[in-house]
Amino acid sequence: MNERDIRRDLVTHARRMNDLGVNQGRSGNLSVRWEDGFLVTPSAIAYDDMRPDDVVRVRLDGASEGDHAPSTEWRLHRDIYRHRADAAAIVHAHAMFATTLACLDRGIPAFHYMIAVASGTDIRCAPYATFGTQEISDRALTALDGRRACLHAHHGMTVLSDSLPAALALAVEVETLAAMYWRALQIGEPAVLSDEEMKIVLEKFTNYGQGGPAR
Repeated sequence: MNERDIRRDLVTHARRMNDLGVNQGRSGNLSVRWEDGFLVTPSAIAYDDMRPDDVVRVRLDGASEGDHAPSTEWRLHRDIYRHRADAAAIVHAHAMFATTLACLDRGIPAFHYMIAVASGTDIRCAPYATFGTQEISDRALTALDGRRACLHAHHGMTVLSDSLPAALALAVEVETLAAMYWRALQIGEPAVLSDEEMKIVLEKFTNYGQGGPAR
């Protein structure tokens, strides 16, 4: 894809993020790694009003190019791209159930084997930090160590993947798991799968999509 195609793709997926219930209003942001930096959605523009030219190009040194300011969470995107070679696209969203759990400083344990979709035995919740700061980025990187998704205390979620469609699909999976876990908590504390079982599941997931396990 060329840069113009990626810009269009970002706008399309930003709108889909809201349509899928992963995000609401103008909150959240998306990006795609590009050349010596990344392309990211702009700050404070409604997704329905956003156009490809509104997308902002940001270099890894933090310099930006475009008619608008980049998302306030540009540092989060920048640092993930710096430290995670497996990240080609990032979705940051204020999903309802994921954020509800995050407001309790609560991650998502292995109550369901599909937690492995985020590449670990749980989905961690990074400690709170003010939005748009270096601190929120630093804490997210720790929570994402060995994972492709994390929650941010009193804030939302971030996921990374090898493409924008895959990142949005992962965000949907994380929000679905958060909704299931929240509902289970209304009855009681759900049982959690053992680390040994999750290791088996994670191994099966390495072949998922190439004749791997059906869900």
